[in-house]
Amino acid sequence: MKRSPLLPIFLIVQVDVLGLSIMIPLLPFYAEKLGASAFVVGLLISTYALCQLVAGPILGRMSDQMGRKPLLIVSQIGTLIGFLLLASASSLWLVFVARVIDGLTAGNLSLALAYIADVTEPKNRAKSFGVIGIAFGVGFMIGPAISGYLAQFGLVYPIFVAAFLSAASIVCTATLLPKAEPHAEGEGAEAGRRLDLFEWKVYAGYFTRPKLGALLWQFFFFAFSFALFVSGFALYAQRRYTWHGHPYGVKEVGYVFFYVGFLGAILQGGLIGRLVKMMGERKLVWTGFGASAIGYGMLAWTHTLGQLLAASTVNSYSGVLRPSVTSLITQQAGRREQGVVLGLTQSITSISQVVAPVIAGALIDGSQLAIWALLTGGVALVGTVVSFRERDVPAETEVNA
Repeated sequence: MKRSPLLPIFLIVQVDVLGLSIMIPLLPFYAEKLGASAFVVGLLISTYALCQLVAGPILGRMSDQMGRKPLLIVSQIGTLIGFLLLASASSLWLVFVARVIDGLTAGNLSLALAYIADVTEPKNRAKSFGVIGIAFGVGFMIGPAISGYLAQFGLVYPIFVAAFLSAASIVCTATLLPKAEPHAEGEGAEAGRRLDLFEWKVYAGYFTRPKLGALLWQFFFFAFSFALFVSGFALYAQRRYTWHGHPYGVKEVGYVFFYVGFLGAILQGGLIGRLVKMMGERKLVWTGFGASAIGYGMLAWTHTLGQLLAASTVNSYSGVLRPSVTSLITQQAGRREQGVVLGLTQSITSISQVVAPVIAGALIDGSQLAIWALLTGGVALVGTVVSFRERDVPAETEVNA
């Protein structure tokens, strides 16, 4: 009997996401310990995202020719080297080098999505892609908690665990993942395609299509507000909250991210399907943006753990945004455009992760903590307005069907 590749892909992505999510609460404090300001921390996060944005399409094209599995292993090896170098870094420039290496080889998710497109029939892809969503949800819940717990013994311990997980992912890929032949042409090849950084005319073509363009802007507002929050929250929390007389550190921030991830897992694990049936995806989108705007904005006035948890609880409803907006985008795109448009959403995410951390770092470095929270909420508010105006419109004609 032929072995299904979905379980190995789930394990691989799960382990990779755990390694990445361990770094979310840790990296700002780790870099700060080596002399980085909040602005430099923002640059550090942006550097990784920029390298990923540039190298991601190159890795994707190489995998079209050489196969997904070999390039996936190369990507994972780069991540492992980056973690080991980070753990041994004694100066800030080595931290930047480690993140550059990791970013230039960080194609794991894109390659995993392309692999799934290669080995599954189009009618089964949505269900198969859900495997990736589950892996992300679990990883982003557990990873920060692991980081928060281990950091109390030393900041280097979570990095070593991330490196171990990366090594385990390489072993899983090499031994468990069946080989998949890349598609040379046609629908399968398109399913794994990601746009180059400089393909501006292609970008513009999708954004100028009225309904699809409006949805892509909504995805941008979601991705940008989320990137502002994730990149800035650790150092914001350090400056705003205290626990038993000391400022928030990796432990406290990690546990807050765990709480948010736990609520998100409940929402996406069982409630979102019922909410779609009750409200429809478009209503979910604008109410999700509204919850984000309120939750992020509430942070500007929070000073206690109770207030922080209240804001986080409100904001957890925003977990409906990514799956709902992505679903609407795929409905508006032509059948043969699906892969390119999904690749475009990944590029939008990367661009947001390049720009937003610099802005967040600059504001926090300048002690503009409330402005950071209000800006994050303001971006989500713009998404609310745009999505509210795009209610119940029919799908566009499939140009490339």
